[in-house]
Amino acid sequence: MRAIAREAGVGIGTLYRHFPTRESLVDAVYRGQVTRLTSGARDLLGQLPPAAAMRRWMDLFGDWIATKNGMLDTLLAMIESGEIAHAQTRTELLTAITAILDAGRAAGDLRRDVTAEDIAASLIGIFTVAPRPEREAMADRLLNLLMDGLRPAARPD
Repeated sequence: MRAIAREAGVGIGTLYRHFPTRESLVDAVYRGQVTRLTSGARDLLGQLPPAAAMRRWMDLFGDWIATKNGMLDTLLAMIESGEIAHAQTRTELLTAITAILDAGRAAGDLRRDVTAEDIAASLIGIFTVAPRPEREAMADRLLNLLMDGLRPAARPD
């Protein structure tokens, strides 16, 4: 907690006033990251075509997963105790993926038979075997392969 206060440029008393326990700090960081990730889907759809938005969102997801390394034990304990609703986070993330998928389907950029659960499972698999930042190049190749598989097959004339 002292290192976090120092990094944030605040005194330890200020940090403890806002976050009396390590768990309360982890919870605040976690919820903020989930909100940025889910709102990122909407923002990307407003800026990019759906397929490009999906690929960029995959990078955001990878960054989100990478930030969990230092908090993993605390997060798992908090999920187990019910302090963090894992099901709610899962629903929020699947909703974000679905929004991009729906836009991509409407534009003809993304396959109709793929579900948000398919993409979430694929992303977890990719970032398990190619965690960022250690294996970023491999993760990028795998994400590009996933994107190739998400595009509708060209129909013969």
